Amino acid sequence: MTIEEVLTFEEMQIFDRKSVNIDPKALAIPIIALANADGGTVAIGISDKTRRIEGVDYDIRKLNELLRVPFDFCVPTVKAEIEKVQCVDYKGRKNHVLLMHVEPSMEVHANQADEVFMRVGDKSRKLTFEERMQLMYDKGERFFEDKPVPEAVIEDVDLGVVKNYIDKIGYSKTPMEYLRENKGFVKEKNGVIQISSAAILLFGKNPQLHFPRARIRFIRYEGTEERVGAEMNVIKDVIFEGTILKMVTDAIAYLDTQIKEKTYLGQDGRFVTEEEYPKFVRQEIIVNAVTHRDYSIRGTDIQIKMFDGRIVVESPGKLPGLVKTNNIRHTHFSRNPKIAEFLKAYSFVKEYGEGVDRMWKELEAIGLQGPEYRINAFMLQAIIRNNDFLERKPRFEKENHGLVIEKPWFEKENHGLVMEKPRFESKESLFQIIDNAVCRKELTPIIAGNMKRIIEVFDLNQIFGRKEIKEELGYGDYKAGKAIEAMQLLNIVIPVEGKGKGKYIIKAM
Repeated sequence: MTIEEVLTFEEMQIFDRKSVNIDPKALAIPIIALANADGGTVAIGISDKTRRIEGVDYDIRKLNELLRVPFDFCVPTVKAEIEKVQCVDYKGRKNHVLLMHVEPSMEVHANQADEVFMRVGDKSRKLTFEERMQLMYDKGERFFEDKPVPEAVIEDVDLGVVKNYIDKIGYSKTPMEYLRENKGFVKEKNGVIQISSAAILLFGKNPQLHFPRARIRFIRYEGTEERVGAEMNVIKDVIFEGTILKMVTDAIAYLDTQIKEKTYLGQDGRFVTEEEYPKFVRQEIIVNAVTHRDYSIRGTDIQIKMFDGRIVVESPGKLPGLVKTNNIRHTHFSRNPKIAEFLKAYSFVKEYGEGVDRMWKELEAIGLQGPEYRINAFMLQAIIRNNDFLERKPRFEKENHGLVIEKPWFEKENHGLVMEKPRFESKESLFQIIDNAVCRKELTPIIAGNMKRIIEVFDLNQIFGRKEIKEELGYGDYKAGKAIEAMQLLNIVIPVEGKGKGKYIIKAM
């Protein structure tokens, strides 16, 4: 890393900058937070506010204090590698900036005050007691990457695949040295060679020999629903096997062949071709499933299910760490950090934590709702929808805040709904009502997605209003208000008296 890179990097999930004058106790916080999350780097000797280059060479006492932080102020000790980067400081002197490279840890680390922090975006967030207990459990899940594979031998590892990887990351030693000296891929215990699960999944000659269901299955259905028996509507069923990299590459390439295109005359008089789903979104939804799958669940594989109007990716395992359906856009935790780091080297993972947020932005930019995430038993479902692809897109006007003008919701006389009041039995029923409204072009996909996130977060009898939506989901006042307005119009919330102005509960019968 050069000093130019250190200066230009934005502070993010895996990178932070700190002044050389930082108190050792304060420096312990980002180091602990990185170790408890995905690891990362702290650049010391640059002001984190002004990015002024201070360097670390001219105060040896202070430097030694900071070097002891991972040992003296972190419980247990955090493993950190030290690197010095040449620079010229703001006084014009030759100097160095100190980089502390922190590995993601299998343990939960705290400071001397027994406070636990975790990196979330560009902040080091202090965890509650319940979150700390959850983190301890999730750290246990991470152990599976390092768990030795019974009966696996060194001949099961493809050293050619390892060579391709170390060439990409600039590792100068041999493939076997890399396996033995990095990330516990290959260990020797009591004279016996042990091969880790991550080594087999990433570099194995035949990973499915040891993990038969560590594969990706693509299923294309005719229509909008999954049917079985005499009405079975499967028209394509393809299985992808091999290493993690091969499966991801092959699955993405095959999905590309199944995507429809639409060509129409644009406003400038030129023909425009649009794909059914954005390329990045299609790739990211597969990469996320592979990266965060719980590989200890051996009874099923990752499934990509394609219907008319939506793609559903099912991955074994619940959401990892502190990630929930209501914070997944901005909260990140790698269940399999070694797999995540590997895929990052091949540019499938961009920056930790940015993928889901970018999916949302790309879908919203073309008028579609953001991805949906649901927990179904031990499976995580990620859904992207495109109900409008085969139809003309709805027209929007600024004046009506994104509501469609072709089929108005109101009658001038009574401002009532032009629809029959439905009966709801579950949140799934509410989702279906919202989807139907989008199909009828009575509701934009973006507002529909906002409504679904509110329904997922709040219980059916829980009282909420703009304030609660803003606190739980981070919506702005306008966005929260428009979502409530749309829910009122669809008759899926009812006002609550005596709890303050603008309070509602989700309607259920």
